[in-house]
Amino acid sequence: MTDPQPFTLREVRKPDDFAEIAALLSAADPEWPVTAEMLVTWDEAHDPALYRLELLAEQGGRIVGVGNVGHDDFAFEEWRYFGGLTVHPDARGQGVGTALYDALMARLRERGAQDIRSMLSDQDHDAPGRAFLAARGFTKTWDRFESRIHTDEVDLSAFDDLMNAVEQDGVQLRSIAELAGDPERNRRLWELDWRLFQDVPMGQTLTRRPFEAWVKQELDDPTFSHELSFVAVRPDVNDPETGPYVGYSTLMSNPAGFFVIGMTGVRREDRGRGVAKALKVAAMRALAAAGGGEIRTFNDPPNKAMLGMNRALGFRRGPTRSRYELHLDPVTGERRPVPVPSELT
Repeated sequence: MTDPQPFTLREVRKPDDFAEIAALLSAADPEWPVTAEMLVTWDEAHDPALYRLELLAEQGGRIVGVGNVGHDDFAFEEWRYFGGLTVHPDARGQGVGTALYDALMARLRERGAQDIRSMLSDQDHDAPGRAFLAARGFTKTWDRFESRIHTDEVDLSAFDDLMNAVEQDGVQLRSIAELAGDPERNRRLWELDWRLFQDVPMGQTLTRRPFEAWVKQELDDPTFSHELSFVAVRPDVNDPETGPYVGYSTLMSNPAGFFVIGMTGVRREDRGRGVAKALKVAAMRALAAAGGGEIRTFNDPPNKAMLGMNRALGFRRGPTRSRYELHLDPVTGERRPVPVPSELT
């Protein structure tokens, strides 16, 4: 075993470091690779009103670790931060992660942070990260179930009756690309997205992203598929905020070749009519027509209706991702106990 080599910490140089950072992140989690282009897009879509700090560790001119912390735009509180750090698999055990963590936490304590959160999966490659957080007092507070399906695994003609029933009920399923001619499309989807997200049981109070930030992070993201994302339209409805849009489901691509469902939801007035299920089938059929592929989605344990719908469509359970939290006293900066939901105890 070779002796640990010295390393230095510095802030990220953008966009020069993005290619090497993307390679590091992909090596650490090969099932969810990222590209430099994705990092550029996410960086440009960041809301500048929210705090963010990104540091990296450099060893012999090579980036071997990266860490970040910042405000959570999905559940914003001035004292709440979300972050993560990654060390290249062949550079672990040399203190890189500890140095990054200590530097990030020092800055957060200066800012009076009270709640620091991170996410990790239950897969083997995240085992070192789980042990790292546990050793520093982080507590698991929430699970998210991943489910997967490949379009080749399901007979999509089996849903003909469902699709016909939804159409006869007055609902049209239109791709977001087909709705490009609607000058109010983006704003209506933004309004609908916020209305739907408030009903998603995610174990936290959500906050609304500004319209411009939402468009950059969702519709303008190059991984977002306008052709494979569908909107449920009722032409006879004219909601002052969402117009005739009553539900939608989105698909985003990953460099590994699979697709990810970002949101599937239907307004309360149209639930229980098969619309959400039809939206997913429409996306699966469109993907199959384009050559097929795997689709992955995430759902929270309390969302039993969506979990049941996914099972009915043929989705199979994949890994679980968990939220870990560290709570700090706002005055002393010392660790405070974290309440754990009963279903995790």
